[in-house]
Amino acid sequence: MSDEEHHFESKADAGASKTFPQQAGTIRKNGYLVIKNRPCKVVEVSTSKTGKHGHAKCHFVAIDIFNGKKLEDIVPSSHNCDVPHVNRTDYQLIDISEDGFVSLLTENGNTKDDLRLPTDENLLTQIKDGFSDGKDLVVSVMSSMGEEQICALKDIGPK
Repeated sequence: MSDEEHHFESKADAGASKTFPQQAGTIRKNGYLVIKNRPCKVVEVSTSKTGKHGHAKCHFVAIDIFNGKKLEDIVPSSHNCDVPHVNRTDYQLIDISEDGFVSLLTENGNTKDDLRLPTDENLLTQIKDGFSDGKDLVVSVMSSMGEEQICALKDIGPK
């Protein structure tokens, strides 16, 4: 087989590998769920009893992990829901550019320069103040469904 047959870079991405199915009745609070094509963290689950037509329903209240918006969904408990693959990775902060992008050091020594500063004001000021004070900062980056965002900050001491 030649190499040309194995290039399936995401040219026409169906979004299939970004999520996995899980039965709605097994999803719990603090779990993850896809609502309206957005990865969300479940903050409340309530299950109704089986009705006249025989399906117990799960009512999910969840918060989008990237923009903080509250979303709700009602799904029969026997049906499958999409659950996003959510990864958290820690990177060391190297630099902050004027246009709002950060330069991060990966574990294998490469740099990652394609992430913006977070929109959360509190986290943004913590990062900028800590960086201007010359502290060694480690940022946690949450990635899911092709999106990435800085979600937390750790100070590992002065340089």
